[in-house]
Amino acid sequence: MSARLDGKVCVITGTGGGQGRAAALRFAAEGARVVGADAKAEGAQETLEQVRAAGGEMVSLHPCDLTSADDVARLFDLATETYGGVDVLYNNAAVAQFAWFEDMTYDQWRSTMVYELDIVFLACKAAWPLMKARGGGSIINTASASGTIVYRALPGVAHSAAKAGVISLTRHLAMEGGALGIRANALSPGLIDTPASHAFVVDDAWREQMLRHHMLPRVGTPEDVVGAAVYLASDESSFVTGANLCVDAGTTAW
Repeated sequence: MSARLDGKVCVITGTGGGQGRAAALRFAAEGARVVGADAKAEGAQETLEQVRAAGGEMVSLHPCDLTSADDVARLFDLATETYGGVDVLYNNAAVAQFAWFEDMTYDQWRSTMVYELDIVFLACKAAWPLMKARGGGSIINTASASGTIVYRALPGVAHSAAKAGVISLTRHLAMEGGALGIRANALSPGLIDTPASHAFVVDDAWREQMLRHHMLPRVGTPEDVVGAAVYLASDESSFVTGANLCVDAGTTAW
């Protein structure tokens, strides 16, 4: 690796597996000091051990309830106490409830808003003063192709609404953060094979329906997304803010 994140303190949420684990490993390989968090303690501990075994620097708070302002405060306290501040926040963690509109309960709707939108707000709120004190930073909020389009095959009414909210929140943060040196960008993956989506992906009929939206005829991997996250975290993207970077095989370009 080329040490593109050399010395940067990077908070990554959802490091218990999937895209979060891939990000922790890649960010550390690029020279970042990683601060991880996940509600799933076992998976988060495995990621921590893998990063350290590969020679990377990482600490982790697990279990960590990212819907709790107190737990989020503990996460950023860990970052400042261990590494002296925060340069990058990668809001990767999310949990959605899927159902068609007529079948979706209000509890499912509220749960999706909390676990896909509220947790982004809480982490950004905690990171903001730390980045301001440091003279700037980079916020990367994971949205989704579903934040701008819908799929006939995906019962994602709450997921689409929450991720659209993430994109809009990110734009506003970019506007307010510009004078402070704080950049904020959204990262919108398309169909990615992760632990959360794997049950859908292995359904041949469902996968084929989804791939009809792709210009590139394959399902994405966590590593496909992480490369874009490294770019947004690095100084290479120093003139990029308020953007929504789509990593979706061309899905939203049709």
